[in-house]
Amino acid sequence: MRRLWGRLSSVNVQKAVWGLEELGLPYERVEAGGAFGRVRDPDYVALNPNGLVPVLEEDGFVLWESNAILRYLARGHDRGGLWPEQPQAAALVDQWLDWQATRFTPSTRDAFWQTVRTPPEQRDQAVIDRSVAASEDCAAILDAHLTGRPYAVGDRFTAADIALGAATHRWLHLDVPRIERPALRAWYERIRTRPAAAAALPPLS
Repeated sequence: MRRLWGRLSSVNVQKAVWGLEELGLPYERVEAGGAFGRVRDPDYVALNPNGLVPVLEEDGFVLWESNAILRYLARGHDRGGLWPEQPQAAALVDQWLDWQATRFTPSTRDAFWQTVRTPPEQRDQAVIDRSVAASEDCAAILDAHLTGRPYAVGDRFTAADIALGAATHRWLHLDVPRIERPALRAWYERIRTRPAAAAALPPLS
């Protein structure tokens, strides 16, 4: 039995759901985190002592951290597809997963929280502006990389596109001014038409 804990409004849960859907793996998703609570309950903390989502349970095996889950799914169920066999290509997928987790998503976090989850009268425009500037730096890097490329690594869709795609979905749907990035936009529009993306990427909330 495979169970994924986490609400779909979480960008990290979206990555795991996208991976599961791409691979056609059966799973049960249990709402947790945010308004659903549960993450401080003793039984959940026993699964993930950080009290965060997502958590994957699979026949007694428990795994947390979204990119670890994505790597596990791709390596274990689609090596050569979502996870390339060639070592250098696989290393590049790792590179972009790490960059998404350490640079791109953190850069958008304050703008997301301020514009989506904070009442208008409590928002701090200076915080938003700093977050947008940092996000634009990351968007420029990704746009330059994707220029002339159909996907993040090589000529086929990989786990890197899932992680970057979920982060880009958040960035492009924030109600903030943005510089238009043609290559980034074209890539995003291409991957978001995938059925698995439609299942994983709801409106921001």
